[in-house]
Amino acid sequence: MLCYNCGRNLSEHDFCTSCGADVSIYKKIMHLSNRFYNDGLEKAQVRDLTGAINSLRQSLKLNKNNIKARNLLGLVYFEMGEVVAALSEWVISKNIRPKKNIADMYINMIQTNQSRLDSINQTIKKYNQALAYCRQDSQDLAVIQLKKVLSLNPKFVRAHQLLALLYIEAGEWEKARKELYKCGRIDSNNTTTRRYLKEVERMLAPEEGPAKGVVGKRRGISPDVIKYQSGNETIIQPVNGKEKKGISVLVNMGIGIVIGLAAAWFLILPARIQMAQVAMDEELRTIGDQSDAKTATIDEMEQQVKRLTEEKTQLEAQLENYVGTDGTIQASDKLIAAANEYLASEGDAFKVSEYLDEVNMDELEDTASESFIMLYDTLAAMIGPELAQTAYDEGYQSYKDGEFAEALPKLAKAYQYDETNGDALFYLANCYKETGNVERAKETYAQVIELFPGTLKASNSQTYLAELNDEN
Repeated sequence: MLCYNCGRNLSEHDFCTSCGADVSIYKKIMHLSNRFYNDGLEKAQVRDLTGAINSLRQSLKLNKNNIKARNLLGLVYFEMGEVVAALSEWVISKNIRPKKNIADMYINMIQTNQSRLDSINQTIKKYNQALAYCRQDSQDLAVIQLKKVLSLNPKFVRAHQLLALLYIEAGEWEKARKELYKCGRIDSNNTTTRRYLKEVERMLAPEEGPAKGVVGKRRGISPDVIKYQSGNETIIQPVNGKEKKGISVLVNMGIGIVIGLAAAWFLILPARIQMAQVAMDEELRTIGDQSDAKTATIDEMEQQVKRLTEEKTQLEAQLENYVGTDGTIQASDKLIAAANEYLASEGDAFKVSEYLDEVNMDELEDTASESFIMLYDTLAAMIGPELAQTAYDEGYQSYKDGEFAEALPKLAKAYQYDETNGDALFYLANCYKETGNVERAKETYAQVIELFPGTLKASNSQTYLAELNDEN
């Protein structure tokens, strides 16, 4: 571990033996950063990629120069199919440590393999097209594009999740479950995947119905008897009796007929009616239970549709931040192109600025990731001084020649890359005034007064601003 003040190796003491700086807290921060890195490494080994990302980000918050954590974070992003985020981390890592950095190998692995690079570009374009189709409510076309994306990049977790969400909206629960299982094999602890899968499993669970009784024969009863129910009593009668000869037989037969008719009238018939009534009541209860279950299922489905509709609305709102000429996706393409140009041209500031100028950070402030902002700031810092000075020299020359329209963009770029150049801002305000853009001139003069108080250009700006206000 090196001292933050002098860069010398630290000993076991709480102070630097070279410069005497107090390093007790610094050591604790570094140790904590390494603990988060080790935790992220362990989670990555068991494919808990979401947990690994969270741990590695914590590590980098404590020590942004933790090269091992940053390179591992890039690998985790790459494993999830997030190639843009992976390249961002590796480019930042290379900028922090230009030599003896494994990030060189990762970047070269992509840049030297033209087919892989083309595949990555196609993946990004097709995924963007799928998002556009979702925005246009063309789910079928979006599904086709996402399948093409996954054929090129099978580990792209976000593509799997979006495809599963489209299947859920279409009611194709089994297909959605298969896509979510694929996500789980890539990233075992992704919260979005788990939330979607919970809903799918709930919809695929079998519906519980009323239990049906099973009617069976009672054992131990002779087949030679008849059994019937009379009210709450069970009556058993023999099927065949011995025939009696003579008059007694006839008498007994007559008596039996009379008794049978009476039993049918007073016992059997009421019992049958009661049994029919009980069966009807049971059937009505069954139908009622089934109706309640169906009603509950319908209510649940309506709630599910409501939740999915709300989620769809949220996704459409998010698409506004990703699609379009100034969206995050297009901005990411330009930023990656700028990084590639910086590496390929060995730091040609003007070539890099052609791509970097197309990234509007003011509109992306709320949607851009931490890695995106850091990569942009890093590239701007590397090309800024040279670009700012050249732009100012050219802009000032055009200003002196009276070519105010030509001087405007040059002076604006000079101040964009060097906000300490008050002269560039002052001459920019003058150009606005000379070209008739009074409102922008007023705003820019006000900036000069606020940012550079007590200077000659601030005093002149107050005079010019007062003149413009009097004219209006």
